[in-house]
Amino acid sequence: MGLLTFALNVPLDGCCDHRVGIADEDLHDHFTRLMDEAGAMLWGRVTYELMEAHWPAVARDPTAPRALAEWAQKLDAKPKYVVSSSRTDYGWSNTVHLAGDLTAAVMRVKEQTPAGVLVGSLTLGLALERLG
Repeated sequence: MGLLTFALNVPLDGCCDHRVGIADEDLHDHFTRLMDEAGAMLWGRVTYELMEAHWPAVARDPTAPRALAEWAQKLDAKPKYVVSSSRTDYGWSNTVHLAGDLTAAVMRVKEQTPAGVLVGSLTLGLALERLG
């Protein structure tokens, strides 16, 4: 059974908003390595929609900087699990909706993903922490 690894880029001011701040090449390389070590991504709907609005286009952009393109292409190929009570349809490749009991759904993903799951949503991470 794979581990859940919580990873979020948080600057010194504590702002947990992916739309704020500058993610440079080193940070993208770091998160690409983390993603390479994991078998899947796990997000809440808000984070998924933020990522979906940006990264698929970067994955297809031949002029994207190396670190961004590498992250985007690997993310595009990686299984992405989304926890949402309000959305069930996903157009981004390799995306799976998780429904029902959160604990049971995440346990199934962990069992199916021996390489582990990278959790990248603040609210979801807090919910999972509360569940133990």
